[in-house]
Amino acid sequence: MTRLTVNDRPVEFAMDPRTPLLWALRDGANLTGTKYGCGVGDCGACTVMVDGAALRACLITLAECEGRFVVTIEGLSHDRSHPVQQAMVAEQAIQCGFCTPGIVMSAAALLAHNASPSEAEIKAAIPNLCRCGVYPRLLGAVQRAAAVTRREDTISAAPAPGIAPEDAARAVPALKP
Repeated sequence: MTRLTVNDRPVEFAMDPRTPLLWALRDGANLTGTKYGCGVGDCGACTVMVDGAALRACLITLAECEGRFVVTIEGLSHDRSHPVQQAMVAEQAIQCGFCTPGIVMSAAALLAHNASPSEAEIKAAIPNLCRCGVYPRLLGAVQRAAAVTRREDTISAAPAPGIAPEDAARAVPALKP
């Protein structure tokens, strides 16, 4: 059993410790916001925060996560109130949405450590691939989220999600009850 904390909840995964964190989250914990894109860490669709750092979940195993704190897009905020989520909507930096969770997690990790990032720092911290090409708006969204983080700006709230997190996954196959 691999023990870690996912979205502020202690979890034991009854899965092979060599399983990539991506598949443990998606298949074992039913946290499907973390996306499979390339499987080799290039695209960033599977980005989560591990102990506050943005990491590619396809490249880290459950064994490597033993005792660590993992935050997925589902755990970033339960009501979409995180400044990055709000700014992505406000700045229309979302197209198809497939890459969005990974981008949001990369940006959130950046802003947690640096509330005043330069354009170069934003680009370095968010190397995620976006097939739709939202990069110019993405830069503006992260800058706006940074301003909100510094309390220099506000954003009208995006609509609340249509389902409560506790109702999202009633049966979680690989978690020990």
